[in-house]
Amino acid sequence: MKKIMYLLIFALTLILSCSNELALPDSNDTTKTIVPNLPIVDTTPPETTPQTQKNYKILSLGDSYTIGQSVCETCRFPEQLKSRLVSNFDADTSFELKIIARTGWTTSNLLSAIATENPSQDFDLVTLLIGVNNQYQGKPFSLYETEFVKLVDIAKVKGKGDKRNIIVISIPDYAYTPFGNGNATISAEIDKYNQFAKTYCDANNITYINITDITRLGLITTEFVASDGLHPSALAYSRFVDRILPKAIEKLKD
Repeated sequence: MKKIMYLLIFALTLILSCSNELALPDSNDTTKTIVPNLPIVDTTPPETTPQTQKNYKILSLGDSYTIGQSVCETCRFPEQLKSRLVSNFDADTSFELKIIARTGWTTSNLLSAIATENPSQDFDLVTLLIGVNNQYQGKPFSLYETEFVKLVDIAKVKGKGDKRNIIVISIPDYAYTPFGNGNATISAEIDKYNQFAKTYCDANNITYINITDITRLGLITTEFVASDGLHPSALAYSRFVDRILPKAIEKLKD
């Protein structure tokens, strides 16, 4: 009997001991839990500085007005444009210019030359000035309508497939030169060509720049005519570039 009593007392003591260990902490306990100061991690992605292109490629397509008949090599408008672009960009920016043009070329000649030379398709800027020889040689106007559109499409392909990289330039009016002698028929026909080109460019959101009015000062401002009495002078080409340059800068920095 005594043995059973001892066992009951032992069991009761054990139960009371365990209940004390499982008891909730005293609400008056002032012990504080210390949380370590962890460093704050910034999860915001770092800002990246946009990379500025440093090498630009320009392609100029055309005829005598692009190759610069009767003016020095650096006097033709594509070279003047390149030179002035250099002064508007950082010193370490370079410009590469390729010209496909020749005196007397019609739209057909230019298409053939481009197919033969097959320039690359990575030009940042493409200029197109063509059509005067279609008019001068009496080619059907419908030929210009068809081939001008083809040339614009090719310019787009060569300009990285982006029509925003194209600048179409109006045809100068050679009636206002000693050679043209103020022939009103020439002016009317040049207007017809230019109107078609402008209408097409406007409808297709392609940059079109008029320089024809500059050349129509040729009989008054004789310095605008080259020594051959027919083509624009270096001074006239510089006036062309005055109008082309802002658009070229805008396209290259876009």
